[in-house]
Amino acid sequence: MYKSIRKSTQHRDYPLPDSPWIMTQKWDHLLFMHLPVSQEVMKAQLTEGLELDTYDGVAWITIIPFKISDMRLRKMPPFPFLRSFLELNVRTYVRRNGRAGIYFFSLDADKLLAVLGARVATLPYFYAKMKMKKRAGSFHYSSVRRGNADAIFKGSYHPISEAYYPEKGSLTHWLLERYYFWSYKDGALFRGDIHHRQWKIRDAEATIQRQNMVPFLPENNMNEEPLLLHYASSRRVLFWPIKKVE
Repeated sequence: MYKSIRKSTQHRDYPLPDSPWIMTQKWDHLLFMHLPVSQEVMKAQLTEGLELDTYDGVAWITIIPFKISDMRLRKMPPFPFLRSFLELNVRTYVRRNGRAGIYFFSLDADKLLAVLGARVATLPYFYAKMKMKKRAGSFHYSSVRRGNADAIFKGSYHPISEAYYPEKGSLTHWLLERYYFWSYKDGALFRGDIHHRQWKIRDAEATIQRQNMVPFLPENNMNEEPLLLHYASSRRVLFWPIKKVE
């Protein structure tokens, strides 16, 4: 399985790292909630060393609720106590030295061990109380950050189209096919590499009851700007070590 994933690289702009991957996860029932925002707002939030990436002059933020399962180190059994947990990511789109990737504003998870381990690895994780249930064909998802009840996401989503691969060069392909991420900790910039097969997605509908995961956006941004919604059923993901940028 892992060899076939590594061989599937036609959707990438850059080759895989030369070193072996070290960890894998399975991602399930993802909602990609994409929100267009102004360049001025986003540039003020980026750390030094990263350039804002835009599509036709528009910057984007994406909120992603999903489930993680079967997390394990290379050639090892799944992590005990971390076999399955929920996660909620908030990210934007950046470049460094010409390479397109993502920058995380926050990552919430409902397993404390996962949060602590990821924080050691430089990622801005937060411990949250989270639930996901499937009812009548929709996924109902809620997340409330522990210690900060204002950081909340509550809504439901479901696919509404047949599955398809986004066309290269399209906005959807630009948003989804990202294989580098950067994080910032203690005055230093770090980069991580991931890999998976090309996203196969469906268009989606969502009902958002409460959402305050991007507090620096203007209050009316979420209500007035059009959302672009995608659903993905599952992807197996490979991770390489996070390294400090020199």
